[in-house]
Amino acid sequence: MHNDPILEICVDNAEGLFSAIEGGGDRIELCSALSVGGLTPSRGFMTLAGRQPIPVFAMIRPRAGSFVFSPEEVEIMKADIDAARAAGLAGVVIGANLADGRLDMATLATLCRHADGLDRTLHRAFDVTPDKTEALEQAIALGFSRILTSGGKPTALEGVETLAGLFEQAGTRIAIMPGSGVRPATAPALLARLAVVELHASCSARFVEHDQQLVDLSFAAREMLRTDASAVRQLKAILCSAVADRAGRRIGRA
Repeated sequence: MHNDPILEICVDNAEGLFSAIEGGGDRIELCSALSVGGLTPSRGFMTLAGRQPIPVFAMIRPRAGSFVFSPEEVEIMKADIDAARAAGLAGVVIGANLADGRLDMATLATLCRHADGLDRTLHRAFDVTPDKTEALEQAIALGFSRILTSGGKPTALEGVETLAGLFEQAGTRIAIMPGSGVRPATAPALLARLAVVELHASCSARFVEHDQQLVDLSFAAREMLRTDASAVRQLKAILCSAVADRAGRRIGRA
């Protein structure tokens, strides 16, 4: 466990990658298709990201939908972990559930073994587990460094009370990284309640596609999201300030 604030930015294209770095992001979660929660990025995107100056973790998720995976999909994920390693990425983001929502310990153990030598984040498959207390202990047993979670709610702010319990249970054994709906406008309320060190966000802004032909042919949506370097910079300042204030209060009580 560390005490330095880390802002992780999820991106799904090269422009977003460079905007996140420009804005001062500390770590990248590399994805495709953020509109469905993030899928595995292409090998070429991993290669590009592996040449950048900050740590990059690849999302390993072969399709949208549930986190219940077939044996064939597990093989795909193993090959994608190999691609992340070959690209020089620092880690992978994985998760798997059983049909009843509990973590799929067998599949996760297989994937964790295959990712040996890479840092590992348990993604929001955690959020659909029926017993998060149990799932947290399982994540620790599997050797994950952190859990990305919204506390089982659509946004981290809505799940803040569950997150508070997870922070208390985790202690220094594993990092709890709040994510979903985290923006400069919502982060202060979250950080006032939780002893956050690692924070996850997209820092995206809406933009309008003005090429009508692209919209008409369904090659683009009228409104889309893209990473905003200024939002990254603002959120990083808010996080650093909150962590510094918390450290100052600890010193003052000593």
